[in-house]
Amino acid sequence: MPKISTKGIQMPESPIRKLVPFAENAEKKGKNVYYLNIGQPDIKTPQVALDAIKGITLETLAYSRSEGSESYRTKIAEYYGRNNISVNHDDIIVTTGGSEALLFAFGSIMDKDDEIIIPEPFYANYNGFSTSSGIKVVPVISKIEDNFALPAIEEFEKLITSKTKAILICNPGNPTGYLYSKEEIQKLAEIVKKHDLFLIADEVYREFVYDGISHFSILEEPTLSEHAIVIDSVSKRYSMCGARIGYLVSKNREVISTALKFAQARLSPPTLAQIASEAALDTPQTYFEEVIDEYVSRRNLLIEELQKIPDVKVAKPNGAFYCIAELPVKNSDDFARWLLEEFDFENNTVMVAPAAGFYSTEGVGKNQIRIAYVLKEESLRTAVKVLAEALKVYKD
Repeated sequence: MPKISTKGIQMPESPIRKLVPFAENAEKKGKNVYYLNIGQPDIKTPQVALDAIKGITLETLAYSRSEGSESYRTKIAEYYGRNNISVNHDDIIVTTGGSEALLFAFGSIMDKDDEIIIPEPFYANYNGFSTSSGIKVVPVISKIEDNFALPAIEEFEKLITSKTKAILICNPGNPTGYLYSKEEIQKLAEIVKKHDLFLIADEVYREFVYDGISHFSILEEPTLSEHAIVIDSVSKRYSMCGARIGYLVSKNREVISTALKFAQARLSPPTLAQIASEAALDTPQTYFEEVIDEYVSRRNLLIEELQKIPDVKVAKPNGAFYCIAELPVKNSDDFARWLLEEFDFENNTVMVAPAAGFYSTEGVGKNQIRIAYVLKEESLRTAVKVLAEALKVYKD
């Protein structure tokens, strides 16, 4: 029988999606499942984007340019300008989701067996992207006790080798919701300049920052023009996950010209989704104000209710719509599966994302879960109640 590739065997399963069959079986048994596991917002997509699709009069749905349409990239540059980020349309490559932007970045700056340093816990697919690109993730652990703040720069320095090509952060963070400060970004700027590395920032949650704190982009740091690569996406910002439109942004001309070759190899990003995404840039600011108010309210309720559960530890997020909770269990994978297979409270159960999949260090995060607060408050309250009742009876 022909053999599967070593790379294919090493590709990690998604900690978010691997429990889906168990949730489906629970629903078939008549249970109501509260999905706390995946960052699919329940917020409505801006009407201006939906209307753009309805109003299409094209007779041929043709390829776009490999880097994305010029009109769209020009409007993206204007959007960044409104956010104190000075770029032009030639600094932007439109991609099929932020995922492709990250793959283009990895392919453009790293070769097989090169290394990238990432504070963990991190977005689980960074492991998958690294495996598919043949590069090695070198983790530096941030701790729940510190609210997942940036680890000391000395910890990064210890890990830098001749194979190190970049540092990657997610800001605000998935799965922690941590928002890096301007001072933390400047510390990272110093180290990447000192060691001549790239700094990649996944900034797809830029709009979702709370408590009067401002987001500081790596593209705002003037000394990083040759080092900075931003990964962005419309998925969360406009609740357009299904559009699959993202972009890679850098002022480094070699990065852009190299990434463009990868873009040409896949021909072009989807034309229809670009039309909707370009229209979404006209979304009024009131939309974001309402969304942020909603997420702040949900976050506050979630943290307050989790803190009432004995022996549960939770970090308070300042951005995105996730948090990490530490539970009084030995293995959250086993617990998450048990919730779906064997437990219900008043015919309700919950689906959570075991947090070990957000680490690359073996054995770390096994008693943690990621919760996405993308449900309405009443549902969140019920879901946490179910979680609390489950912990009362669960046996490792």
